[in-house]
Amino acid sequence: MDWQGRIVTDPDTLFGRPRIAGTRIGVDFVLELLASGWSSERILQDYPHLKADDLQAVFAFVRDCLKDEDFIMEIKAAPAN
Repeated sequence: MDWQGRIVTDPDTLFGRPRIAGTRIGVDFVLELLASGWSSERILQDYPHLKADDLQAVFAFVRDCLKDEDFIMEIKAAPAN
């Protein structure tokens, strides 16, 4: 999926954060809904102006943002009693 054209930024909208083109729905908002347990179907039902391709564009955008990043998870030991 080519997300370009579906995910846009504009300094005058949502403080320049990436959003779905033609909406004020930010990529971060969609991810927050999904992380809260919403399904793609529910998002599309509650936001009928969105299309399945818009959600695919969100996933592709995040994939491309993360694919060249290195992440190191730090696991901390539980405190001693």
